[in-house]
Amino acid sequence: MNKINLIISCLVLGSMGSSYAQLAPLTVDKIMRDPKWMGTSPSNYRWSENSKYLFFDWNPESKDKSQVYRLDIASKKYELSSDSIARLEAVPDYIYNQDKSLALFERDGDLFVKSKNRVNRLTETVERENPLSFLINNEIVFLRNDNVYVMDLGSNQVRQLTNFQRGSKPAGEQKLSAQDEWLKKDQEQLFVVFKEEDRLKDKSKRKESKKPLYLGDSFLGGLSVSPDGKFVTYRLITPAKGNRNTIVPDFITRSGYVEDLNMRTKVGSALTQYKTFVYKVLQDTALEVKSSTIPGIKDLPAYLSDYPERLAELQKANNDRNISWGIGSWSPDAKYAVITAKAQDNKDFWILKVNPEDASLVQLDRQHDDAWISGPGIGRDVKWLNNHTFYFNSEASGYSHLYSYDLNNNNKKQLTEGNWEVQSVELSKDGKTFYISGNKEHPGITHFYSLPVQGGNLQQITSMKGGNEVTLSPDEKWLAINHSTMNTPWELYLQNNKAQSKANQITKSTSAEFESYAWREPDMIKFQNRHGDDVYARVYPAKNPHPNKPAVVFVHGAGYLQNVHYWWSQYFREYMFNNMLADNGYTVIDIDYTASSGYGRNHRTGIYRHMGGKDLTDQVDGVKYLVDHYGVNPANVGLYGGSYGGFITLMGLFNEPDVFKSGAALRSVTDWAHYNHGYTANILNTPVEDPIAFKRSSPIYFADKLKGNLLMLHGMVDVNVQFQDIVRLNQRLIELGKENWELAVYPVEDHGFVQPSSWTDEYKRIFKLFENTLKK
Repeated sequence: MNKINLIISCLVLGSMGSSYAQLAPLTVDKIMRDPKWMGTSPSNYRWSENSKYLFFDWNPESKDKSQVYRLDIASKKYELSSDSIARLEAVPDYIYNQDKSLALFERDGDLFVKSKNRVNRLTETVERENPLSFLINNEIVFLRNDNVYVMDLGSNQVRQLTNFQRGSKPAGEQKLSAQDEWLKKDQEQLFVVFKEEDRLKDKSKRKESKKPLYLGDSFLGGLSVSPDGKFVTYRLITPAKGNRNTIVPDFITRSGYVEDLNMRTKVGSALTQYKTFVYKVLQDTALEVKSSTIPGIKDLPAYLSDYPERLAELQKANNDRNISWGIGSWSPDAKYAVITAKAQDNKDFWILKVNPEDASLVQLDRQHDDAWISGPGIGRDVKWLNNHTFYFNSEASGYSHLYSYDLNNNNKKQLTEGNWEVQSVELSKDGKTFYISGNKEHPGITHFYSLPVQGGNLQQITSMKGGNEVTLSPDEKWLAINHSTMNTPWELYLQNNKAQSKANQITKSTSAEFESYAWREPDMIKFQNRHGDDVYARVYPAKNPHPNKPAVVFVHGAGYLQNVHYWWSQYFREYMFNNMLADNGYTVIDIDYTASSGYGRNHRTGIYRHMGGKDLTDQVDGVKYLVDHYGVNPANVGLYGGSYGGFITLMGLFNEPDVFKSGAALRSVTDWAHYNHGYTANILNTPVEDPIAFKRSSPIYFADKLKGNLLMLHGMVDVNVQFQDIVRLNQRLIELGKENWELAVYPVEDHGFVQPSSWTDEYKRIFKLFENTLKK
């Protein structure tokens, strides 16, 4: 045991033997303190380049901030290190040549190349250089000031491939009308002075290698160079104009004045526009890749059948849909170019082959969803296995799985299958093996697997039940595993990259006070909802049920998020509060309702065009399960949750008033027309295009049905679900003459609360609500 380990062990043992406080009985004050009282888990794992050391951030002594530690893999001992040592030894973001004999990387804005154990500096400039790729001949490609350059490593000679210029083409270079062109030519023919000017200009003019490509009002992105150096694909990104941003007032400021925060737009605002081009280096010509030839580009969304007049207008107009382009991706031998495109109405994702000679497109794969395209790994650019085969994720089977596509024979192959999700994929350095994280064993258990690139036997490597987040060592011999269970927070484990190998625990982070309480492992249950779908939930049975047999439903946030699992919840405060409720006679249920992640496409899209539909009835069906199996009293049921959970709480109080007697809605969406575009448009389209979806999904339209007891809690500096949201609902309740509601506001809090005093006040109010309404 090294010195640091010894000190930490002595600290822990000493506190266990004497002065630490017993946590039981749980109280809101104890739970909602600065989380450091629990102990701080390690995080931010990064390997040294030689795989001998693992760096991580940790705070075992509850200091003001975490420090960097270095684990010696051979001895399994760790010691304090530093950010500078970690940066120096950690693996850079290497870009390799084809045989991996050379590695290009950037450090502090300059370029370096590594060969074997030698590192050579390539640039030392004021400008920032960003590495892009290697060419087949081992020349390097990099970006400087919006332009692409190539460097010969033998001679260090640099040549410029592109000549992008910011702004618009100068007036003298813009295309003239036929009239102005005639006048110009006539002047040049009439007057000798112009001919003499041209002669002198040609004589003194330095040879111009590349014609300017003007960016106009757009900015450059997504640059990719073919491995033979003959083509450059790039995007022009044009920000939306005319949108109106929201304003969030900040009342508690150092100046004493109210300061306005200029924030996001609302759903339905104009979107950024994309164009993609192929620049032909030898011909010095740029061709636009036209989306008009993409199959299905004119298809109209199915929901428009609810709006016959609008549908007829759009059918008559027959316009192409707007798309967002991915980054051009080249096969290692430069024979093939592939690009992705996603419709901005979120219904289609295409993988397309590009002919760089004429910028024409051929469809290779199309993923369509009448709801919206999403899921783990879906909608990203492709990655290459070899000169003719790339791989990608698709939900074609109903679950996100891994596929390959061979361009030599146009063969698409599904490599994984089953009612589970491939959540991340990494290709081994030798290109023979995929390393996959997925929930094959159970929706709430993640494991690390290996799979031959051609498919076949999926071999499970990790074995610990719970969450296993793996960081693979550069030599692929070791797994740094961030592991937790339902009632124990995350710790670092180390394991050989072999099936059935034992994972050794390296860190121990929880405090003696935290360990003094017997934290529950909730009952993991599954029930069928009214639609016949399996729904997973966690139940915290009451330790000694109160005579009124009350129950509380906790609703997780985000919508597309998973909280019914065997690992430590990101809702750790709520987990502890649920333990406290169970100690005080409540039975608590936490449901992965329809739209939660981890369960495939149908579960994800089950709320399309109706938030507060199946996701709410799942809560009601969960209450019935508690009544039937845990003996709770259906007359004494409450619910609470934050963000999306707050939204469901409002919908429950308004639309299921005979099921839910009381509810606490934290930082809740009250009207989806006032939320952001990226999240909302996926699920509800836009208010102008699909008002039906917004009207049936927004609590503010159902506030007249409130019968139970409602507590609302909201941060005034919430830049996500903005304070205006809850103020509008407040005014609606006032105008309706409702009296059984309260609003608590938190002047210094954003969407995610920070101050322990705010957390404490918030949950004391929630506990008081349940005590006063469900037990009396």
